[in-house]
Amino acid sequence: MARDPQLPVVYRYFGNQFLLWRNFAQVRREDIAEAGGYSVDTVKSIEQGRRPVPRRLAEIADEMCGAEGKLLAGLGYLKKERKFPERSRDYFAHESNAVALNSYETTLIPGLLQTEAYARALIGNSSPPQDDETVEAQVRARVDRASLLTQTPPVACSFVLYEAALRARVGGDEVHKAQLQHLLHVAGLRHVSLQVLPFARTVPPALVGPMVLLEMQDHERYTLVEGQALSQFSSEPDEVSMLAQRYGMIRMQALNAEESVRFIERLVDEL
Repeated sequence: MARDPQLPVVYRYFGNQFLLWRNFAQVRREDIAEAGGYSVDTVKSIEQGRRPVPRRLAEIADEMCGAEGKLLAGLGYLKKERKFPERSRDYFAHESNAVALNSYETTLIPGLLQTEAYARALIGNSSPPQDDETVEAQVRARVDRASLLTQTPPVACSFVLYEAALRARVGGDEVHKAQLQHLLHVAGLRHVSLQVLPFARTVPPALVGPMVLLEMQDHERYTLVEGQALSQFSSEPDEVSMLAQRYGMIRMQALNAEESVRFIERLVDEL
């Protein structure tokens, strides 16, 4: 059976070792499953790298296969990996090394600015639904990304949020209010610019969709644009130039930092 390259590498590697030791010792899946009180499908999933092995089952397999602790030695590496969609991994790899980030969002709070509760409300109610383990891994990964805002040396960050993103009550009133209050906190960071684009100041480029522009230490620039199921991460100069101009126009129409803070404070007062 071909293995999915998106499965965590450590799961696939341990599963392969599990299978090799079992075959070497000529032990059947059924025997290991029965001894551990698990189903045969569970053992099969472990060998295919589709799930981590429970410690009890690993101990039983190690003993039955005569591995003398060699199979158990891999347990310490079975930490959950961050689960990002394949289409986003290149972007996140560059985001973590950026020296400047400019972000415009139309309907949602940007991932870097999301509270844990807001992120969980989004990810936990995705369609199609995801299992609990995947949800928790993606929420933790999203929350961990926010360290970009507090790292040293600081990253120059500029965010422009369309009014719709600030009015969408994701997760209910309490989650929404806490999210708005978090934005006010972030707006106070000296290396972060947070601006609001009200409905009344809408310009055509603001309706096209969200975008992110990254600048790296070597001055290489990248852009990210996203849709429902597609995203495009590019360093193509014409693409970067076009989006930079659009971002400049949107930012020019947005409220300034002080006006934006007052705008968000009024939304908090309405809740």
